[in-house]
Amino acid sequence: MREITPYELRDNVFKMIDKDWMLVTASDREGKAFNTMTASWGGMGILWGKPVAFVFIRPQRYTYEFTEQSDRMTLSFFGGEQKNALKICGTKSGRDCDKIKEAGLTPVNVGEGLYSFEEATAVVQCRKIYADTVKKENMLDMSIMKNYQNNDFHKLYVCEIEKITVKE
Repeated sequence: MREITPYELRDNVFKMIDKDWMLVTASDREGKAFNTMTASWGGMGILWGKPVAFVFIRPQRYTYEFTEQSDRMTLSFFGGEQKNALKICGTKSGRDCDKIKEAGLTPVNVGEGLYSFEEATAVVQCRKIYADTVKKENMLDMSIMKNYQNNDFHKLYVCEIEKITVKE
């Protein structure tokens, strides 16, 4: 893996997140246990003069417990080749099974209690700098509520991008 700046990222972020999906991975306070989940919502851009990623996680997801404990997380991208593995990581809970093993993914410690996967083609290492829960009263377009029929609103994390690595 080779480190690049956010400005050198060649892939289309819309395609990476919406079509190819990503794995959001966070560890516990000690950085020993971790969990991952598939996400197809989020974004990247500039906010407060920093390169950032926007990550959304519902509180009932097991990964949420880890994102709440850790100040940092990784976003791992696979370019579509691992779609079946990401389906497993998006439909099974790490509470109930070893979904990483079942998905055939190889965990890699990328430093300081951060984990990604050997099969990833790009890894974004992030540090949380802001968090808030999506609120119904702040929605300007109520059609968004179709995503929240159970009032299970996502928590939004704005994360400063600290490092991006890509496979050559």
